[in-house]
Amino acid sequence: MAEKRRKFDAEFREGAVRIVSETGRPIAQVAKDLGINETTLSTWVSRAKKAGGDGTLSVPEREELARLRRQD
Repeated sequence: MAEKRRKFDAEFREGAVRIVSETGRPIAQVAKDLGINETTLSTWVSRAKKAGGDGTLSVPEREELARLRRQD
């Protein structure tokens, strides 16, 4: 029987990416320490790099979020 897929919230993903980027530790070691699959963490790191950083919002994204919050 297949294993149930685990879900990770954005805060956990961002924290894991931050550990890799700030410490320079290998993805494999960080993944092992966090108890997650190396491929999963590698995907998160890759996406963060493509998004322009460590997984945090860019300036235009923050501006749009602020604008959207004001609309409510």
